[in-house]
Amino acid sequence: MPDRYALLSAIVCAAAIAASAPAHAANNSSPQVQPSLQDRLDSKAPAAAIDPSRFGAAQPDMAYGAYQRGLYLTALHLALPRAQAGDPAAQTLAAEIYARGLGVPRDPDKARELYSKAAAQGVPEAAFRYALILMGDKPPGEAPDEAFRLMQQAADAGHVMAAFDYAQMVSARNPGSEGMTRAFVYYEKAARSGLADAQYAMSQAYANGIGGMPKDDAKARQWLLLAARQNYDTAELDLGTWLVEGRGGPKDVKAGFDWLKVAAEQGNVAAQNRLAKLYLNGIGTKADKTEAAAWYVRARRAGLSDPDMDVFYSGLSPDDQKKAIERANRLK
Repeated sequence: MPDRYALLSAIVCAAAIAASAPAHAANNSSPQVQPSLQDRLDSKAPAAAIDPSRFGAAQPDMAYGAYQRGLYLTALHLALPRAQAGDPAAQTLAAEIYARGLGVPRDPDKARELYSKAAAQGVPEAAFRYALILMGDKPPGEAPDEAFRLMQQAADAGHVMAAFDYAQMVSARNPGSEGMTRAFVYYEKAARSGLADAQYAMSQAYANGIGGMPKDDAKARQWLLLAARQNYDTAELDLGTWLVEGRGGPKDVKAGFDWLKVAAEQGNVAAQNRLAKLYLNGIGTKADKTEAAAWYVRARRAGLSDPDMDVFYSGLSPDDQKKAIERANRLK
């Protein structure tokens, strides 16, 4: 499967056919980014927040309680008899334990069987998970019809990640304005529920005037801010750039510098290069050729090449280049 940036490419390609400083500067308790579709498909994402309703149970029970305390084998032993009797919540809980190998060896076949049974009884989490299993390594546009149906079922039932993934499927299956207009509804559902991937998707929709919406840089910037506050590095990169340029709202070069620095420290190579230019030109910060060269060294090590910055760096003295390299080695 493509990564999250490739999955969002349908929004950017379809364009062809009140921000503030980083949240951590004022508040150290920024929320975290939801796992990407690729992470969920690879089962690398951490287990979702403990919530009995995720498994379809109206109230906590003994199996759920054991799961909550990390007693996964006990939870499985308690859930299996009920699962075999047709209880959809127990089926979903047992499926999750088998799928993730929690306390027992991973068993994809048992997980698939139990997820399918619970999905047939309307459990959104089970429908979402079973849809991902049916998709396998296929890109969103090639998802089997049953996976497409199940993902919509989960999305319509309020499953946030399913709403985002279904929007990806819809836009990939139906390229062009009609597909994006339909997908936009689900992107917005996921975005308003706090999913950073979807918030960034909304920013791109408004920035490019797609999905049946007029181009609106102000709204795009608002969505960028929401995604950036969740440590979504591409949103941090874009927001920082927009603040420096004054796009979508007032120009604020200091805040723009701060956001680009956050993205650069997270490893975003484009942000590292842009940050180097801000240091070089004294935009949003005091001019500092050593910092400028150091951040460009970091970006260049990652494979980025910028002719203007190459000229700047080659013009430094050997001693200044040595200082820049030493500084680059100490950067986060």
